[in-house]
Amino acid sequence: MVRHIMRLLRSIPGKIEWLVLLFMLLTARASAQDDARSIIQRSVEANHADWKAAPAYDYFECDRENGTSKTYQVMMIAGSPYTRLVAEKGKPLTPNQEAEEERKLDNVRAQRQAETAQQRERRVAEYEKDRKRDHLLMDELAKAFDFRLIGRQKLGPYEVHELRATPRAGYEPPNMEAQVLTGMQGELWIDEHTFQWVKVEAEVIRPVFIEGFLARVDPGTRFELEKMPVADDIWLPRHFVMKSHAKVLFLFPDNTQEDDTYFDYHPPTQSIPWPLHRSTAFPVAPDRRH
Repeated sequence: MVRHIMRLLRSIPGKIEWLVLLFMLLTARASAQDDARSIIQRSVEANHADWKAAPAYDYFECDRENGTSKTYQVMMIAGSPYTRLVAEKGKPLTPNQEAEEERKLDNVRAQRQAETAQQRERRVAEYEKDRKRDHLLMDELAKAFDFRLIGRQKLGPYEVHELRATPRAGYEPPNMEAQVLTGMQGELWIDEHTFQWVKVEAEVIRPVFIEGFLARVDPGTRFELEKMPVADDIWLPRHFVMKSHAKVLFLFPDNTQEDDTYFDYHPPTQSIPWPLHRSTAFPVAPDRRH
């Protein structure tokens, strides 16, 4: 649209017409900025609903690292999650491994049932503390970045808005974790109908110092998140990739890679038991690497 307006400007000699078209240009830019802000605000609201609903779901998680993989069943037990190993390299555990994991699960259930009210409160509070930290970072996105609406496109089965995020001048992080946002930029693909994040990509573009951790996050650090619908209006993570370049104590390199796939979300009341026999089919993580 801007390109077409500029073409018209060059073709019209009258001063009044120039002013009118200049006003149209500025209005178009302001409208695009308003659209971007509106889309981001509605996406933050959608993500808030997802965050509130997340503890109501158990799921499976496949973590890939250094050419191998482990699959876990993540289940809520008495107010906080428990992670049980269920497969390695895409294959079921041996009978001995299954028995050991079952023994660990039984112990955890017994321990949590025997907790005092104070012990349970501390355990659940620690879990909620981590959740609130993640939620704060999500809320800070709208404050930490300026967003520009790039356009619309088709991403998989979804019609999406594509937005570009750049660091906002003058943004002051409220805590140490949010400091990394000051040196990042990224792109978001947001579903037109639900305003859910279909995909988010972000990268560190300048060194960010995390004072409380005596660490520095360097350029080359990248994140990618994909989400999927698991119920009406609720979307949860499908795939997360992180490649980090950092230095701890500003001296020791800490370069890590993480590639996690999430699948088979279900309410705990519909818990899917992991098969106890190797002949029984078991959930397989979708291969998201291609």
